[in-house]
Amino acid sequence: MLTEALLVSAPGKVILHGEHAVVYGKVALAEALDLRTFLQIKPHKDGKVSLRLPNLGTKRDWDVSKLQLLHTAFLDSGEPTAPVPEQVEKLKVFAGFPMDSSDSECLAVLAFLYLYLFICRKQRWTEEELSVINRWAFLGEKLIHGNPSGVDNSISTWGRALRFQGGNISPLQRIPILRILLTNTRVPRSTKALVAGVKDKLVKFPEIMKALLASMDAISQECERVLGAMVAAPAPEQYLVLEELIDMNQHHLNAIGVGHASLDRLCRVTASHGLHSKLTGAGGGGCGFTLLRPGLEQSVVEAAKQALTDCGFECWETTVGAPGVSLHAASSLKANVLQALAGP
Repeated sequence: MLTEALLVSAPGKVILHGEHAVVYGKVALAEALDLRTFLQIKPHKDGKVSLRLPNLGTKRDWDVSKLQLLHTAFLDSGEPTAPVPEQVEKLKVFAGFPMDSSDSECLAVLAFLYLYLFICRKQRWTEEELSVINRWAFLGEKLIHGNPSGVDNSISTWGRALRFQGGNISPLQRIPILRILLTNTRVPRSTKALVAGVKDKLVKFPEIMKALLASMDAISQECERVLGAMVAAPAPEQYLVLEELIDMNQHHLNAIGVGHASLDRLCRVTASHGLHSKLTGAGGGGCGFTLLRPGLEQSVVEAAKQALTDCGFECWETTVGAPGVSLHAASSLKANVLQALAGP
């Protein structure tokens, strides 16, 4: 039983290279962002389970006794199992969401309830337990996205950098920490529709698309080689190679049909400051990242951030290669994180 507050965090992720190509057995490289989602679990004596998601403005409270009535619909078989439509419907009814609801708050609450009804929390995690966390996180992704790749949950659980190919995931043992700008264009997109669009192009132009996907695979492998070489003795010319790879991959992603005017604008704005950017993830809007090479004057970074903000984008300066899911002492967290966890 939990007797004191438990603080947990997990990183976000950025895909360096291999978006969409990974679907066709090519290499993709993903790294954990040092932008983290924090979770605070505190014991209560009022017989309630409370959920607070300050970024979504969500406040929910449930009687434990009422949650227990749901347990029969969510019997724990000992192994993570994907949610079935009947279970999702039960959760929507319980939480008071319409059957056709699929906004961020609804999906977040459903994922919390689904995982809460199955998982017994532990305060120390072995490698085996991290594997369990990863499998459960994947099922949470299934509830939200339907047919996820496994990239998001894996990188958030294990952190650092991972290599994906043909359904196999392996860690990159030696990686440099890279500084980046992560920019959200605020343009919504459908991953499912974008993946389908790439498939349609592959059917229509098989030889052209196969060549593009093979080239994207080569870019991922060259990036992996350069990152490995940088650990021992990083050199300025290696950052120039990374910038070239970013530019080439962005052109490839536009060629396979997953670019967007907002992402083109992002690349133009950062290029005007001597920086190199590409989309990360599904494309069609969403997010892009910009590599910040060592020795870059902070005034250049700030000017680029301001220019991106002036475009209506959201921009964060961060690093990639962060640790995975982690436990924290309250004393180790920054004041703004503790304030957010405390709520209004």
